[in-house]
Amino acid sequence: MKKNLIRTITAAVLAASLAGCGSASTASTSSSASADSGDKVIKVGATSTPHAEILNNVVKDVLAEDGWTLEVTEFTDYVTPNTALEEGSLDANYFQTLGYMNDQNESNGLHLAAAVGVHIEPMGIYSSKLTSLDDLQDGAEISLPNDSDNLDRGLRVLVQAGLLKDPGTTDYVTESTFNGNSELNPHNYKITPVEAAQVSRTLDDVDIAVVNGNYALEASLPSTHPAIYVEQFDDATKIARTNFVVVEKDNLDSEKTKALVKAITSDKVKQYIEDTYKGSVIASFIDENGNPVTSD
Repeated sequence: MKKNLIRTITAAVLAASLAGCGSASTASTSSSASADSGDKVIKVGATSTPHAEILNNVVKDVLAEDGWTLEVTEFTDYVTPNTALEEGSLDANYFQTLGYMNDQNESNGLHLAAAVGVHIEPMGIYSSKLTSLDDLQDGAEISLPNDSDNLDRGLRVLVQAGLLKDPGTTDYVTESTFNGNSELNPHNYKITPVEAAQVSRTLDDVDIAVVNGNYALEASLPSTHPAIYVEQFDDATKIARTNFVVVEKDNLDSEKTKALVKAITSDKVKQYIEDTYKGSVIASFIDENGNPVTSD
């Protein structure tokens, strides 16, 4: 990896350690909220695109129709939204898959539960140097997210694209599964995990990058460097790829959670997703078992 990539990653890690929860910024709330309406305020943390956009541009109005005020706090990473939810400064967050949530519960001792699925963002393979995977040379450098769930997912996207061989396991795989393994990585690609929010910033330093959909949209990659491969999924992977609204387990059946679930699975949200993202984000209103959820 080139030196400027290393500097980028180092700077990001330093900034995160200094900023902590300062990586979040709170969106303005409705001026109609009265001083004694705190019990009618729902605080949700989300990454910017498309999560906070969906919340601010449509869910907020749907909730207002039922007398609720939505406050949205935007985060630039995948760690602090769960920390804030666990600590009680948020009522819910909206940015993660079930696999990521379960991993964070297990590895960090959190107590989070999925309230409802909202959408799927296909991962994409992007490059500032190539327009086709056919042009990828042996020994090429590849970056992708470093958290266990998205790392496994990104590596399986590379398998889907025919760049790596199927490892033959449903357990999480890592870069060490492939780096230096001539059978699974016959072209000797150098695979380097990077913090998810930083992957799009490595584009000039690697040959290809596997980027989460929300971060690709935030970096305007679909318009500036269109994906040269888009993740494919079927019914069996739909649950794993859906982004869920997540709450603290004890609040799973609270009035706030019920109101948020009703609003975010409304027809207005579905239409907004279809009209705004045109296939780069796909509505997926399901529960954690894959059963359809409606706002009725």
